[in-house]
Amino acid sequence: MRSSFWLTAALNVLTAYAATTPSRTVKRQSSPFASVANGQFSVNGSEFRFVGTNAYWLPFLNSDEDISNTLANMSAAGITVVRTWAFNDVTSIPENGTWLQLIANGTTQVNEGPNGIQRLDKLIELAEQHNIYVLFSLTNNWNPTTTAATFTRRNDNATTTPLPRNFLSNDYGGMDAYVREFGVTKQHDEFYTNETIKDIFKNYTKQIVSRYANNSRVFSWELANDARCNSSIAASSSCNTNTVTSWHADVSKFVRSVDPNHLVSSGNHGFLCPDCPKLFPITPAARPSPAPGQRRSVVGVMTKARLLRDIADKRRKARAAVPAEKREGVKIRGRWAAVLWPAGETKRQSSVGTAFDGSQGVDSQDILNIPDIGFGSFQLFPDQNSYTLGTAGDDNSQGQITTQDTFNQTVQEGVNWIQQQAASAQAVGKPLALTGFGLVTQGNAQQFVPFNSSTPALGTAPSTRKPTLGVGITDTQRDSAYTAWLNAGIQAGVSGLLQYQWSSNGLATAPGTFVQGTTAGGTLGQSPNDGYATLGQDQNNEQGVLQTASQNIS
Repeated sequence: MRSSFWLTAALNVLTAYAATTPSRTVKRQSSPFASVANGQFSVNGSEFRFVGTNAYWLPFLNSDEDISNTLANMSAAGITVVRTWAFNDVTSIPENGTWLQLIANGTTQVNEGPNGIQRLDKLIELAEQHNIYVLFSLTNNWNPTTTAATFTRRNDNATTTPLPRNFLSNDYGGMDAYVREFGVTKQHDEFYTNETIKDIFKNYTKQIVSRYANNSRVFSWELANDARCNSSIAASSSCNTNTVTSWHADVSKFVRSVDPNHLVSSGNHGFLCPDCPKLFPITPAARPSPAPGQRRSVVGVMTKARLLRDIADKRRKARAAVPAEKREGVKIRGRWAAVLWPAGETKRQSSVGTAFDGSQGVDSQDILNIPDIGFGSFQLFPDQNSYTLGTAGDDNSQGQITTQDTFNQTVQEGVNWIQQQAASAQAVGKPLALTGFGLVTQGNAQQFVPFNSSTPALGTAPSTRKPTLGVGITDTQRDSAYTAWLNAGIQAGVSGLLQYQWSSNGLATAPGTFVQGTTAGGTLGQSPNDGYATLGQDQNNEQGVLQTASQNIS
């Protein structure tokens, strides 16, 4: 019965596209809008590759001067694209701060005032002055409702306050805000399947997208940050890759109908599933016949057989690399790995690993082949997700190995992930952007809050937490990893690489907003730190890595 349902769903999606225009957007040769030509980004007739950053909080700062200064510092570091939130959903109108949409009492209200959408207007205006493009994300997969978290001021470890609204990236509403208000079963995947919820989201999306349809400073529209089946609330047992892909096909078509000038991307994490049924299968290009005795291969089209061969090769290399004697040390990765599915739910698993078996409900290559998706997107956060090819036993970080060995393995798995994503995008013939990557350092361990949480991962009193060996990595290791990943992306042909996240200091504070004074009663503060922010000399070193990559990619 279930297979019949998904067959019908697939036929409905494909039928809807039968009469649509081809996937490749054709624009004027000198168009100021970002477009795609020959599998690469193009702006004003020239290829455009970039290093960017994330600042989900940027439009919602308390002063225009702070937004401008932040953009100026980004530009000085070689940043040409900033990714940020174009949503800020609330269930009641706050006394202070910004908000974009009220979702309450069975209805919605969009705030077009000076503390609403006009903040996005100002960001676009100032980004133009600093020659930076804005990649707007329209909603978020993550939205836990627990608000008991606390944070520690850097220069006053004994003082803690509740995390203010909008401090965390998951505290801007998102998919689950719609589901909680309008859902029938109150399960996460209703956002993808409930027609009422889809129409309400499209209504908000139309107001945002149409407002900037003729503004070339907007780089693209991202449908959702990290869309997947699992989230802050449970999903139904029927949610699978086709559920998420079908939603992308529907909403991307809608966005393009409202705004044909801008590219649309998914914003998903990049999870792959070669063994999953496809709604938009790739037709491999013909290749020369192989030499006698050799098998024909298709570059970029991932298969389960290919993954299993890679796993076997990985195991051979691992056995050869590990000495016979027992080696001891402390793990630095996997401590804060996200729970993949709510307790009690059973999802299919396989020997290829959770990033490749469809258990997340995402088949990024199938999504990328949707006609109205203009470019691919993926993310890289080893502290929260596993990118191990194979079972847990294939991952040396699960055993007793040295800290440096674990770090090296984490870096290499990131390189492998980037290369796999690049091959997948090349098979489809569209550009690719790494829309967020980051590692938690020892200095940030006490501030680290996973994307699907509202409390620090260490779970101890802030006044007593201390960075310890094995929790996070050193600043030097982080810079080394970022350099390796940026270089891997550049060499693999990834068109955009966006670090997570940017940090700013000396920002104007205001009661009830996320910019809090760094001292009691202070009038200046810093941008939110969810475990990935950097300041001072540490920030200078990290920005130097980004600046070097920006020079190398251009």
